[in-house]
Amino acid sequence: MESADTSYADLAALLQSVKSCTICKDLPLGPKPILQGKADSKILIAGQAPGRITHKKGIPFDDPSGKRLRAWMGIDSDTFYDPSKIAIIPMGFCFPGSGKSGDLPPRPECSENWHEQLIAQFTNIKMTLIIGQYAINWHVNDGRKMTLTARAQEWKSTFPESLILPHPSPRNNRWLKTNQWFERDVVPAMQTQIQELLKY
Repeated sequence: MESADTSYADLAALLQSVKSCTICKDLPLGPKPILQGKADSKILIAGQAPGRITHKKGIPFDDPSGKRLRAWMGIDSDTFYDPSKIAIIPMGFCFPGSGKSGDLPPRPECSENWHEQLIAQFTNIKMTLIIGQYAINWHVNDGRKMTLTARAQEWKSTFPESLILPHPSPRNNRWLKTNQWFERDVVPAMQTQIQELLKY
């Protein structure tokens, strides 16, 4: 297996290397790393991995999940896709393939080779939105075995530096209906903080 070079002059050079990565040559649709960010990004979205549609388009969250996520954040597409404002660094950069009950987990090679040095270069991040269990395991990693719901309910303990979100997929409509506190309490607080961060 190839290994990633670990020395980069700046974030732009590192991002270019990540986008050219071919470590996982056995992916069903081939390597196609999808991520965005700049050194002055203020908000980090830490998700799971691109789906098949995202792989085809080459644009993260350009689907119903992204539409809901932008609504939760209270921002439009132009703001969302502005890397000087929003960094999107999923746990897996490429579409991992499909399993019996949905997409396969993010490939571990991404976090093993790239994540530590990537996150270290984003020195201006003021808020991290953590989506999904794999992102929780890497970004939180506190050893506690908790459901996503239980962690999300503790949102005030890490706000505004970070928030754990349910996946914005339409598949989670039942969760949102059961946990109405999320859109009632968390979303407005998140929107207010994001608007404040993006003023400058």
